[in-house]
Amino acid sequence: MLDKLFGLYGRTIVVTGGYGQIGRAMANGLVGCGANVAIVEPNASDEATAKAFPDGPGDKVIKAFKADVTDRASLEAALESITQHFGTPSGLVNNAALDSPPNSTAAENGPFEDYPAESWERIMDVNVKGVFQCCQVFGKAMAEAGKGSIANVASIYGTVSPDQSLYQYRRDRGETFYKPVAYSASKSALYNLTRYLAVYWGPKGVRTNTLTFAGVFNNQDGEFLDNYEKKIPLRRGGDYDRLRGMALAEDYVGPTAFLMSDASSYANGADFRIDGGFLAM
Repeated sequence: MLDKLFGLYGRTIVVTGGYGQIGRAMANGLVGCGANVAIVEPNASDEATAKAFPDGPGDKVIKAFKADVTDRASLEAALESITQHFGTPSGLVNNAALDSPPNSTAAENGPFEDYPAESWERIMDVNVKGVFQCCQVFGKAMAEAGKGSIANVASIYGTVSPDQSLYQYRRDRGETFYKPVAYSASKSALYNLTRYLAVYWGPKGVRTNTLTFAGVFNNQDGEFLDNYEKKIPLRRGGDYDRLRGMALAEDYVGPTAFLMSDASSYANGADFRIDGGFLAM
């Protein structure tokens, strides 16, 4: 019964941004559930895939296809290649996204009043237009096949504003640092895109939902971790203590596999929060 509900055997799942920290965990997890995984990356190559998945099972079940999410023609070409290699996709995980890194320029991480318009456009291009176009291309194929599941990866910062006090320690030591606006605004846009598609494609058997993720541990500053941990009510103990309340990329595999499986066959237009309780505070 559980295998029938949660198994992904013979299904092809498209994962954008599959070379990233979360994308790699998702791809490995979905393969572990029996899926074929088609990674969409602008720099896709056999060499890059082998580096990203050194213990990977080979291109019979996981393969990267070169495409830029902001370029619809490249996505359509990727769909054709994916269909030839694996068959028609039955799932899409829109994971690819840009954010301003903590060590970016002062202009990038400066006050809102001075935030560069070109930075706004670059992040919106990938995080909103990219998701929109991937839904158009891969969602259309699933709608024509009469079934499918789309998971749009959102963020706690698409639901609430970034808490600038988390970064006060940087300003206290003389840096000009504010969490920028574009990432938050872009992730917020995904919620209504998801609801729109849930209504639009629901009658054709395609479900669309969001996954709202919190921060992932990546050896952040100790001062940041001190502040972040106070925002997370969940304490898991043991080896998890070193994460200081943050998630591992692997924490997001199960919810993603759930949305790609028949176990979530009645979920449509919903938001699944996996955030340790951040948004419950």
